[in-house]
Amino acid sequence: MSLAAASRRKAIVGAALAAVAVAVLGGLATDIGPWYQALKKPSWQPPDWLFGPVWTVIFALTALAGLKAAIAAPDAAARRTIVKVFGANAALNVLWSLLFFRLHRPDWALAEVVVLWLSIVVLIVVVARHSALGAWLLVPYLGWVAFAAFLNYTIVALNGPFGAPMVAGGIAR
Repeated sequence: MSLAAASRRKAIVGAALAAVAVAVLGGLATDIGPWYQALKKPSWQPPDWLFGPVWTVIFALTALAGLKAAIAAPDAAARRTIVKVFGANAALNVLWSLLFFRLHRPDWALAEVVVLWLSIVVLIVVVARHSALGAWLLVPYLGWVAFAAFLNYTIVALNGPFGAPMVAGGIAR
């Protein structure tokens, strides 16, 4: 049995609020202040202003994917599974920002981004059970996180090792 109209409205609001919550938490965890500015970055890194719009599109597509899967799910147990995998992915998404930007540990973030990427693969598999379109809507997220992982790797290679005491305005060497 698919979701009734009232439940669909609730699902729509829930998906939108979840996407906004993850975006806000990730944004609050992201600090591109002096420490970040002092990092050596590859010439091919997109400009900082581009990350916000890209993440906005990805979060919108991700919410729509979850919504399509939840609406098509045959029962409450399937919907709970969908919510759980999206919740785990959301936590991993925010954790990456905390590790990289707040704890100043791109090396730890690099290890975590592998788990984040794998959680997106799980999202795609779970969503595909209920909505092929929903699964395809997650592909840009998978691609962007793969790109971000390579960027993270490059930043670690250019700047490591990490964990040294920090000094105002940069990295202690």
